[in-house]
Amino acid sequence: MATPTIILHGGAGAAIRDSVRRERVRRKLSEFADSAYGVLTRGNALEAAVHAVRLLEDDPDFNAGTGSRVQADGRARLSASVMDGASGRFAAVLNVENLKNPVLAARELLGEEFRVLAGEGAAAFALSRGFRSEDPRTREVLDRWEKWRNTGAGSRGSDTVGACALDAAGRLAAATSTGGRGYETPGRVSDSGTPAADFADRFSAVSATGTGEEILDQGLAVRIAVRVRDGLTLAEAFARSFAEARAAGHSFGAVGLDRDGRIAWETTTEAILYAWKKDGSSGDFLSGNAGSA
Repeated sequence: MATPTIILHGGAGAAIRDSVRRERVRRKLSEFADSAYGVLTRGNALEAAVHAVRLLEDDPDFNAGTGSRVQADGRARLSASVMDGASGRFAAVLNVENLKNPVLAARELLGEEFRVLAGEGAAAFALSRGFRSEDPRTREVLDRWEKWRNTGAGSRGSDTVGACALDAAGRLAAATSTGGRGYETPGRVSDSGTPAADFADRFSAVSATGTGEEILDQGLAVRIAVRVRDGLTLAEAFARSFAEARAAGHSFGAVGLDRDGRIAWETTTEAILYAWKKDGSSGDFLSGNAGSA
């Protein structure tokens, strides 16, 4: 029997300078990890990972679902994916509009013949499964976009959210969701709808966050997972992959866990937001660049 374990992340990038927001985000990450762990101990890895990401999507402090950034035309196009390590099946929605929880639509696609849908097709599928059409943009997001459009002032982000889970039966799963970088060319596709950012098999699960194009350049999640499958420990696979990332000047982070319940996290950025819980122990962090437990 495996040790049920959950690790989730709320993005990687600059450290949070505002102490009030920093503690609020830390508290939320820990609460979400606790909630997902409850699902994990009652159910399975896939449902726990999806549950964690749904909670992150519902919270406007994170760039996924409600409060997602918008592209240059002011429209929010969201992407999310899930992967069930037990079956080896991956599913995703890309650039879907008017959908509050794209990770739930990706979960629905796991049982379908065609498991990756984009744009209008993804939205139509979600509506056919009973999801409501709902604009995820908040007033704050639209105000920032108006300022950017009028003055050019505004920053892009890289704070994708994600989770990896291991259940008592030894099944692994990963889920990832994002609102994108913000003010990008309309139609730009995020890495979060691809296995480069979200991968699980029988040996490990990985979820990445950061500059999507650079995550795609490295095939990051798959790269780490294949190294674990080929015999490296999870910590070694993270260390080697991130050494390559630093050599290439790439900007991203990732969290992961293996079938023995070992967890790892690392980033080339100033900070990665994460929390984890397993077997009566837990942890969270808002800065730093590497670790394992």
